[in-house]
Amino acid sequence: MIALKSVTKAFLGGRGVFDLSFDVAAGEVFGCLGPNGAGKSTTIRHLMGFLRPDAGSVEINGHNCWTEAPRVQADVGYLPGEIGFPDDMTGTQFLNLVAGLRVLDPSHDRRAALSARFELDPASPLRKMSKGTKQKVGLVAAFMHTPSVLILDEPTSGLDPLMQERFLELVADEKRRGATVFMSSHVFAEVERVADRVGILKDGRLAATLDVAALRRLQKKVFRVRTGTDAEADGLASAGFPVVGRRGREVDLEVQGDYNALVRVLARCDVRALDIRPMTLEQLFMHFYGTEEATTS
Repeated sequence: MIALKSVTKAFLGGRGVFDLSFDVAAGEVFGCLGPNGAGKSTTIRHLMGFLRPDAGSVEINGHNCWTEAPRVQADVGYLPGEIGFPDDMTGTQFLNLVAGLRVLDPSHDRRAALSARFELDPASPLRKMSKGTKQKVGLVAAFMHTPSVLILDEPTSGLDPLMQERFLELVADEKRRGATVFMSSHVFAEVERVADRVGILKDGRLAATLDVAALRRLQKKVFRVRTGTDAEADGLASAGFPVVGRRGREVDLEVQGDYNALVRVLARCDVRALDIRPMTLEQLFMHFYGTEEATTS
C-alpha cells in the first residue's frame, strides 16, 4: 500500500532523508520512530506529496505521491505534527470546510461519532481551544471520511491519558476495518500497543525495520527490588543480572527478554517492594545509534 524506493531529499546543513526504502502492506500499522531531526516529518511530507524527492519514488496504492498528489490525498487521512488552523473559524466551521472539500454527505460522515468518542465540542472558536482540543479536531478531520490510508504525525500530542487510550482503540478499530496506518511517535508504549512493525530512523536513514515482537525482545527493563534482609539483597546483586543501582536492601537489576530466571530468584526472597521501569525510547534509539545497523525485517 505504501512504498518508498531509494528516496533522497537533501537540505542545507546535512538534514533530509537519504536512500530511504521500505514498504507498508495493506491493513498494516507501521510505526516510524526517531528523535527530532531523524527525518520522520520529511518522510511524511513526501507521502503527502508536499515534497518532491531529489531521487527515488514514493507511492501509495500504486500512485506516485508527487505526480498524482490529488488522487493520493483523496484516499488519505492526514494529521500533521503541527496543525495550522484558521483563527477566524470555529471547530465546527473547520470540519464543515473539510467535509465540503472532500464532498462528504453530512448524513454519512463520521464526525459526530468521532466527536463523541473524543468528548469534543467543536463549536468553540479554534483560537480559544487548548492544544489538546485542537488535536481532537485534527483527529476528527483525519478520520471522518473513512480513509483507506492514515498518515499521522505525533497523533497523541497534547492529549490526556484517557484520550490517548481512546486514540489507540480507534487505531485498532481502523486496523480491523482494513485501513493502513503510518504513524510517527516519540511514545514507545503507544507504538508497541498498535503497530505491527516499526522503522527506526537515524540521521535520515533507515537504521532498522522490526516487527513488534523483535522490538520487545530488544527492550530492556529495570526491576527495582527491595528485600527483607541484607543477605537477600546480596543474593540478588550476585544472581547474574546487570546491577545498575543499589541502595542497601534495594537493588536495581537490568533484565532483557526472558524474565523467568528473575522470577525464580525473586521466589526465594522476601520481596517488600517491586517496581518495573521499561527502557525509554531514547535508550532504544541508542541501541541503533551507537553503531551502524543493517536493516532487518
